[in-house]
Amino acid sequence: MNSLENIIGDLCKIILPIQEESYIGNTDSSISICTLSSMELLKKISNSELLNHISIVGRLLSENKGIDSMIKYLNQNKKIKTIIVCGKEVYGHKAGHSLFELHKNGIDNCGRIINSVSPNPFLTVTKSEINYFQKEINLINLIDETNLVTIKNFII
Repeated sequence: MNSLENIIGDLCKIILPIQEESYIGNTDSSISICTLSSMELLKKISNSELLNHISIVGRLLSENKGIDSMIKYLNQNKKIKTIIVCGKEVYGHKAGHSLFELHKNGIDNCGRIINSVSPNPFLTVTKSEINYFQKEINLINLIDETNLVTIKNFII
């Protein structure tokens, strides 16, 4: 990232602070849910009985720091084996798309997610952390799905 992008990013954090949000459910569950940018869906799931059947639900807003955080979390919480990726993509960032491309293709020698169409898909996690993600985690593609009943059918 160049210095202008860093400055703009820092300015956005001040003007439009985005709180990281995730909700812990049943830590014995091997299933987690990523709602991408769908905050209303995240709140619905966190306040439903579905939380009793999943390990964690959270959002993913960026193709870089957000995916880095997710990969690190998965490497520290090895019980999770499935991620249901649902909700609406963040316009312009396509974090969900990048997550699936990372799972399929990994990163190049510069840390860039191979075949990502996101504007800044550079990760700082290690290749071994990514290998774990690729080999041990099953992704279910429900991008653009916001219907709680439909999502629930993949879990219960």
